[in-house]
Amino acid sequence: MEIFKYGEKERDYLKKQDPLLGAYIDSVGMIEREVTPNLFTALIYSIISQQISTKAATTIRNRLLGKIPDITPQAVAGLSIEDIQACGMSNRKAGYIKSCAEAVIQGHINLKELELLPDEEVIKQLSSLHGVGVWTAEMLLIFSLQRPDIVSYGDLGIRKGIMQLYGLDNLTKKQFESYRERYSPYGSIASLYLWERSKKGWFIICKNSDFFTIFTKI
Repeated sequence: MEIFKYGEKERDYLKKQDPLLGAYIDSVGMIEREVTPNLFTALIYSIISQQISTKAATTIRNRLLGKIPDITPQAVAGLSIEDIQACGMSNRKAGYIKSCAEAVIQGHINLKELELLPDEEVIKQLSSLHGVGVWTAEMLLIFSLQRPDIVSYGDLGIRKGIMQLYGLDNLTKKQFESYRERYSPYGSIASLYLWERSKKGWFIICKNSDFFTIFTKI
């Protein structure tokens, strides 16, 4: 299993930029999140996972792998929409998956070239595919391409994590952008901790001199 790569350099930067986030980083320690380096495989898995549980997505992935030896554009395109749908997904989602495979084969999108492009251009090209929106493209940037500076406004968990960490009742787009800029150029690492924070219950910060003590309840 390959995990998202980051280390002390990124953690130390975020801790200097934001002592409150830094205190939370220290309380949690390193976070390991699995990545899928093959962008096409990650793309198909992302479409499968949309709006269903992790358990259901895993079941569907395994069924798909039972029909083809590997998740490649050629193998997926060789299946009918009915074959894909039979793995346990909607006809629409099956159509999205086959359409993505055909787009790669026909050269409408070059996934290898995407690896060299800026984040915004990658988002633009990926979100041109049927079934792929901005949020899905941003998640692929993090969990496939391992881009270091992605904080998704469209992700409910990220917004919830910010609100809980800083004790906010609501979060405007302007406020979100100020936090995103604060975390840059290591927004993806901040995102890992914001997701973790969003899973918690109440959150109390006690400041004592130059350090913070954190109490959380799951």
